[in-house]
Amino acid sequence: MMRLLLLALLALCVSGCAARPTGVTFHATENPASLDDWGLFDIKDGRITPRAGLVTYELATPLFSDYAQKWRAVFVPKGMSAKFDAEKTFDFPVGTVIAKTFYYTTPAGAAPGQSSRVMKVTPASYQSGATGIDLAHSRLIETRLMVRRASGWEALPYVWNADQTEATLQRTGAEIPLEFIDGGKATRFTYAVPNVNQCAGCHATDRTRKLMPIGFKARHLNRDFPGEGGEINQIKRLAMIGYLSGAPDSAGAARNARFDDATASVESRARAYLDINCAHCHSATGPARVSGLWLDAVTTDLRKLGACKPPIAAGRGTGAHEFGLVPGHPEQSILAYRLATNDPGEMMPETGRSLTHAEGVALINQWIAGLKGSCGGNG
Repeated sequence: MMRLLLLALLALCVSGCAARPTGVTFHATENPASLDDWGLFDIKDGRITPRAGLVTYELATPLFSDYAQKWRAVFVPKGMSAKFDAEKTFDFPVGTVIAKTFYYTTPAGAAPGQSSRVMKVTPASYQSGATGIDLAHSRLIETRLMVRRASGWEALPYVWNADQTEATLQRTGAEIPLEFIDGGKATRFTYAVPNVNQCAGCHATDRTRKLMPIGFKARHLNRDFPGEGGEINQIKRLAMIGYLSGAPDSAGAARNARFDDATASVESRARAYLDINCAHCHSATGPARVSGLWLDAVTTDLRKLGACKPPIAAGRGTGAHEFGLVPGHPEQSILAYRLATNDPGEMMPETGRSLTHAEGVALINQWIAGLKGSCGGNG
């Protein structure tokens, strides 16, 4: 009996004390409880850094998530590559892991990871370029994984502990109270980590419940960014390291504007903003396609963009306005109203934010104000 007990204790110790992987490790079916088991990052000397094969990237215009900063990285199995598509999401092989870590900059003097006070840093930028995050000045919130398995893409949300040493799988999501500091103004809000079912609200974009990445399209990635090979075009980098096949020269690929680039036209910046923040739902293939309001970059018909278009199912989200978009009048446009409001029953996007993106709203208002036309009776 004693021998059996000792063997049981030994087995328990071995299973509980198993060494973490030293490199990126794909799990074909298992959903590990700890992010460590994917082997994506090293945490030492006050920094979180990517393991070999995990390549940092950035979008031309990022999706707004309560002013959270984001560190995006992708891993593709050795000897495999994604297939380039001029318009749609690139076709990645089984074994691909996409990691997006959400974090905030914390005030000077705050204990690493402990502060519930977070600061506005816009446009979002990394603490340390493409080489990871300086934890001494950051509050890690969550790391969302999209994993390409044989059955398709799966989404897994991992929430970081207060010590910033480990993130654990939270399939039901989480709510994290924070205080947002914008200059001299402090706003209390609740950061919502989505549950796995909510992921489909944005990522199921092909008239099915199958998930797809949003950012891995040519027009979102076609920009320069520091990393392997220096500060070069990201499509070129992915092709150069073997992660992408069939890609044309970057000059021949679609390119969205950066919404904060003052040298670009207001129209191109506004359309890029709507494309990344809204088009995963509002497009011909998205969950909101029945609304008839299509906000993707390829749509040019102003009617489909909401001009003089009565809402179909906006409910009280209209803000008592008649049309989705009234040229020259953002104050009369449902689109501008829903981006500005924080009311959970009226705001757009419906999930992923509690705060208003002031800079984004200002851009959309500027774009609408510059549009020509009339819906009749709107002054």
